[in-house]
Amino acid sequence: MRKRKDHQASENEKPNLIGTFISVMLLGAFIIITWFGAYALFISR
Repeated sequence: MRKRKDHQASENEKPNLIGTFISVMLLGAFIIITWFGAYALFISR
């Protein structure tokens, strides 16, 4: 019985991990875009 509960718990966590991965990627993209924007501002002055 315990193995079934553990197996079901791991299946339920997969969508949460996908959401976390997407959130991290969006945050990383925002940081990279911000750095390139600051660099472009620095170069233009």
